[in-house]
Amino acid sequence: MESALKGYLDSLKGKRVAVIGLGVSNTPLVERLLDAGISVLVCDKRRREDFNGLIESLERQGLETALGLDYLDHLEGVDVIFRTPGLRPDLPQIVKAVEEGARLTSEMEAFLSLCPCRIIAVTGSDGKTTTTTIIAGMLKAAGYRTFVGGNIGNPLLCQVDEIRPDDIVVLELSSFQLLTMEQSPSIAVVTNLAPNHLDVHKDMDEYVAAKRNIFAYQDACDKLVLNADNEITAGFAREARGQVTLFSRKKVLDQGVYVKDGMVMYCGRPILHVEDILIPGLHNLENYMAAIAVVEDLVPDEVILNFARTFGGVAHRIELVRELDGVRYYNDSIASSPSRTIAGLRSFTQKVILIAGGYDKQIPYDVLGSEITKSVKTLLLTGDTAGKIKAATLAAPDYATGVPEIIDCADLKEAVERAHGLAQPGDVVIMSPASASFDRFKNFAERGNVFKNFVTALE
Repeated sequence: MESALKGYLDSLKGKRVAVIGLGVSNTPLVERLLDAGISVLVCDKRRREDFNGLIESLERQGLETALGLDYLDHLEGVDVIFRTPGLRPDLPQIVKAVEEGARLTSEMEAFLSLCPCRIIAVTGSDGKTTTTTIIAGMLKAAGYRTFVGGNIGNPLLCQVDEIRPDDIVVLELSSFQLLTMEQSPSIAVVTNLAPNHLDVHKDMDEYVAAKRNIFAYQDACDKLVLNADNEITAGFAREARGQVTLFSRKKVLDQGVYVKDGMVMYCGRPILHVEDILIPGLHNLENYMAAIAVVEDLVPDEVILNFARTFGGVAHRIELVRELDGVRYYNDSIASSPSRTIAGLRSFTQKVILIAGGYDKQIPYDVLGSEITKSVKTLLLTGDTAGKIKAATLAAPDYATGVPEIIDCADLKEAVERAHGLAQPGDVVIMSPASASFDRFKNFAERGNVFKNFVTALE
């Protein structure tokens, strides 16, 4: 019997394939395409020397390249285009190629069309990675053979022949991946929605529309899990084609997952106590509630309970780096939006020393200002958004002169050193930037690791 991947690759033979962006997900794809004897053009705005020899290695296998600032100006004669997630599909060069007959797709879209097993996919503005990790962890603990991919884990297209019909795939999907998606998973989760990535999306409407694709192509046999406490996600329930399961931290539901008397309940059945969840924060309670809504008929309650008591969280998400001289230092580098930083601040019962600022995604910071005045004793700012966060804090209704103290820092190293100098025993120092990392770092993980290195070096 011919494998699904071989059949797909055979369908591309004799065609000219362009892969835009030679990143983590597309590199294995390019290698597999070349191995299958397919003509491949890689288009990437980076320079040849930025790839540390990878380009030369692939060129020896027949790869063509279009590198540099004009990387999209070489798509004539292309039959298939694999889009990197962050690339808008309506760029003039892409539109022209599609009008001339090219088919636009992506590694993830191809995987969805070939995957032989049940797919669970998670999206949202915040909590995607943690919720995805919790779902996959519970399934693995219950004995399921589970594959994790999308924004986390390994690219799955090249692994599709390893996946059996009785396995389960758990995906984290971004708005960029969903923007052109025309297939939905059998179980879809939307954790919450708030303004985000407006530096790439045209507006909030387009951002929400992209998220909607996670369930837009479901049928009556599929399942959609939604946050009932978020106005946008709650509204999705009216559009759903399949079964809807809601979760709510704030109100008791007739059905779904909710909190009552300190217990997380599912349709009237107690699952676990809120205090059984090891990782801190109300947002992580919501992540668990979303996960329970997904696995309630797949995973025994005792497995859910044991997982919650032992799971220590995901790196860069309110991650305790160290305690030094009675001061706890937390890395929350994943917080690339105000809503994420607000959730991080609300994880603590005391006022904290906050390090914030980074790349500007053109999203509003007004709501963050009020939270900072309530939850922060000292605010250390650095990066492109430092001015916006400072202005939002000064404009907050509860702001009083010098409360919190606001300090501008040249870089992250200075911010960590200033925090160390100011902190007293019992204090919490948290880097929760409320901004993306791209002004100074490759991604949030690099930013978090740099922060951890600075903290580890403190004496």
